[in-house]
Amino acid sequence: MKTYALRVYRSSEDLPAADQLAGRIAAIAADDAPVDADVGEMIVNRVIDNAAVAVASLSRAPVTAARTQALAHGIGAPVPAHRGATVFGVDARVSPEWAAWANGVAVRELDYHDTFLAAEYSHPGDNIPPVLAVAQHVGADGAALVRGLATAYEVQIDLVKAISLHKHKIDHVAHLGPSAAAGIGTLLALDPGVIRQAIGQALHTTTATRQSRKGEISTWKAHAPAFAGKMAVEAVDRAMRGQTSPSPIWEGEDGVIAWLLDGPDAAYEISLPEPGESKRAILDSYTKEHSAEYQAQAWIDLARRLGQARPELRDPRNIDSIVIATSHHTHYVIGSGAQDPQKYDPTASRETLDHSIPYIFAVALQDGAWHHVDSYAPERAGRADTVELWRKIVTEEDPEWTRRYHSNDLTEKAFGGEVVITLTDGTVVRDSVAVADAHPLGARPFGRGDYVRKFRTLADGVLAETEIDRFLELAEHLPELEPEALGELNVVAPGRLPVAPEGIF
Repeated sequence: MKTYALRVYRSSEDLPAADQLAGRIAAIAADDAPVDADVGEMIVNRVIDNAAVAVASLSRAPVTAARTQALAHGIGAPVPAHRGATVFGVDARVSPEWAAWANGVAVRELDYHDTFLAAEYSHPGDNIPPVLAVAQHVGADGAALVRGLATAYEVQIDLVKAISLHKHKIDHVAHLGPSAAAGIGTLLALDPGVIRQAIGQALHTTTATRQSRKGEISTWKAHAPAFAGKMAVEAVDRAMRGQTSPSPIWEGEDGVIAWLLDGPDAAYEISLPEPGESKRAILDSYTKEHSAEYQAQAWIDLARRLGQARPELRDPRNIDSIVIATSHHTHYVIGSGAQDPQKYDPTASRETLDHSIPYIFAVALQDGAWHHVDSYAPERAGRADTVELWRKIVTEEDPEWTRRYHSNDLTEKAFGGEVVITLTDGTVVRDSVAVADAHPLGARPFGRGDYVRKFRTLADGVLAETEIDRFLELAEHLPELEPEALGELNVVAPGRLPVAPEGIF
């Protein structure tokens, strides 16, 4: 890896295209470094993971709306070789940007796929729908898709390590548009100049505020990354047709850094692979065992253990207070530091409850389990003893847990903290957790068998057993798939899926 300085340039200063961040990323995307075997294996895992969580959300309203929109956009391309892309749950092919849209919403809806957290937040698996859609549409093979996804993961994770967006209330999908565009550039073996223009357009069209993840969180939370993926597909298409983008998009005097991020005097450092260097960033990311915000994963595991070991902690009549000392991000995004009253509201939306660590800790403590549907059911959230316990839970920032959260040393990087439970009789129970059980350094790191089990569990009752087996057989051989087989990398649910109310399309 090589570290580059990143700053704002006045219009009168010369910044060659190759030295712009978009140009450096484009060079990485165009580099044909081989994909390491362990990286290829992890890409297969994440393709399975994405499909698992998408299947579990096929009947949910945001996914239904996005799928209905996509199905109104058939291939419509004048090039016979272009075959369209598949849509989760149905036997149909649509234009790739719309497949990226529908599948992106399905993947994100339950907030149950992979994550990487550093200076910024991210779900790198959000790159898979747009890159896969383009691969299917143009008739690429599995090896090309794997190369494209290795690039997309690398670019997004490198950006997330270097540049904080949330500090300026910019949504984290602003790192996703460029990474997906870069991944598509690798997939299609495009010229670096074309990729650079696509990256610039993708970033320019995908910057938005974080209000979609604040207060009463709306259904747009699932749509935001899908929109970024859709914009990435369109940006690459425009760039291939010779259209240009704002430049330099990050470093310009009126660019993203100067006006949306740290301002004209900003200074960043970003580390990127050197020419010929393998793209290995996906191995720094981690998936979810539980359907909840990643920063809640370790707390679910700890709460389950505490509730099972000490059942008296489940009864709010025994509890005076529960204080969770954790990182800045956890406290201010999903904790009481957000100062969102909705995080304590039993009538709040699922999207809001999944971003409330007080709610999540209370339910996991009482139930000794976590379920992607049952744990969010209105009757579960409204249970009187849960509400009473929930409202006794607060978070606070602990500087050491914040330091560990931001550490670039993956052996000490942590997403947990310490909980102090004070009982009404004066007894104090203390415990701590650093990482989730499923984390690579956790008690039960996720391996291929866990990803397959997650898919089978979430697909049970949704897909036929033969369809589950067919998909897994294709996915586990992804790097060797020929174009025809890659075009079948999809799942089709039996019967008719819900259809959204009529709109414009």
